[in-house]
Amino acid sequence: MSRQGELFPAPASACGSLPVQELPLLREQLLAWQDRLARHQEPLHGRAGAAAALRQGQLFPVPLDPADPLERARQFDPMGLSPQSLSFWRWPRAPHRGAALYLVMDRPPQLSVPLLLYVGETGRADQRWKGDHDCKGYLAAYGEALGRVGLEARPSIRFWCDVPAAVGPRRALEQAMIRHWLPPFNKETRDRWATPFTAEPG
Repeated sequence: MSRQGELFPAPASACGSLPVQELPLLREQLLAWQDRLARHQEPLHGRAGAAAALRQGQLFPVPLDPADPLERARQFDPMGLSPQSLSFWRWPRAPHRGAALYLVMDRPPQLSVPLLLYVGETGRADQRWKGDHDCKGYLAAYGEALGRVGLEARPSIRFWCDVPAAVGPRRALEQAMIRHWLPPFNKETRDRWATPFTAEPG
């Protein structure tokens, strides 16, 4: 008995004999992705110093608890930190040591605010960025995707050293920062932003 022929035979690549190539991201897609992130983060910039801000329904300001991680995250302005090259760890003398939160940012020229891409915590600010790091892979793919469509990545890293030395409170502050700013390269928020630059490991 003969096999019925296919009306539209599948190309060889669909059968697995050739690798399927991913479609490149378009310039408009990348700009729209950056714009969505900026729309969330822009109102958060410049909120530092709002410790006595009135909450809805309050007649008088209530002092904020400086030990509350979420309140610290709400008051924090990353622009108050000095930007540094991502290659800072190659310098002869490390600019920061000890406990810190580190923030990886980009400054797209078409946006009015920088983008906070990643928040991390470390007990050794001079060592954490050396070697392998998930964020480095995302940054490399992000920079490559932008470069393909004629856009420029201007990444930098900033260190917040006024953080708890103890691991538990420092991680609580890191998580509060992630919940507040929603940086797209942190694993907790990748689904929200549909981060398109690298696939999740299988």
